[in-house]
Amino acid sequence: MLAIQDLTKIYPNGTHALHAFSLDIQNGEVIAVIGGSGCGKSTLLRLLSGLETPNTGSIALRGRILKEPDALVNIVFQEPRLFPWLTVAQNVGFGLKHLPADERSDIISQVLARLGLGGFEDRWPKELSGGQAQRVSLARAIVTKPSVLLLDEPFSALDAMTREDLQSHLIDLWQDLGSTLVLVTHDIEEAVFMADRVIVMRPFPGRIFQDVRIDLPRPRNRMNSGFTELRRELSDLLALSLIPEKSNGPILHRLG
Repeated sequence: MLAIQDLTKIYPNGTHALHAFSLDIQNGEVIAVIGGSGCGKSTLLRLLSGLETPNTGSIALRGRILKEPDALVNIVFQEPRLFPWLTVAQNVGFGLKHLPADERSDIISQVLARLGLGGFEDRWPKELSGGQAQRVSLARAIVTKPSVLLLDEPFSALDAMTREDLQSHLIDLWQDLGSTLVLVTHDIEEAVFMADRVIVMRPFPGRIFQDVRIDLPRPRNRMNSGFTELRRELSDLLALSLIPEKSNGPILHRLG
């Protein structure tokens, strides 16, 4: 569904951010990408979103090469990036202007309700807490029903309870939408909770170290022994990825 082939990104200052990154992602998969600083996680998302172009390689969505931002691919950043001059409803409905007003209003209200923001349609961004603003950002990203949703550490600035609540909300919405999710995170517990596969990156330059399949049923229990073991094993793999070593390509693992 999403075919990433030999992506390499070298910035003008000489920084080799990503090298020969290849990955096939199936329709509806949740992929988490973890790794130390300098492993190209955010660069990967910017390439997938069309905000930057690779030096070499290609990105194909359902067989169609992507070379610029695409309506079927949305991205959510760490900070909400809401339009301060628009209300919550206007922010969420920004990509629905082609729909009749009544239909647009109904869709916006439904999505906001699903994210715990029912009745917030007329609020301004400045009136929202950090967690509420990020919920609005998520609502804006999913309301157009994208084929691919990219998430660049969207919960990292939130407190633990809000973060876990939003993770659960997003997984519920994902199960309804059927979108493919690609999540960049520093939080190993978040990766285990959300992902079908976890891509562990090696830095300098960024490349795949290991591709780990997470075989845990949903909904997932963070206190389950299997969950705890997976979290520990991924922590060990992440530590190993930071040890300088000649890479022989990705190592495929199945855990759980």
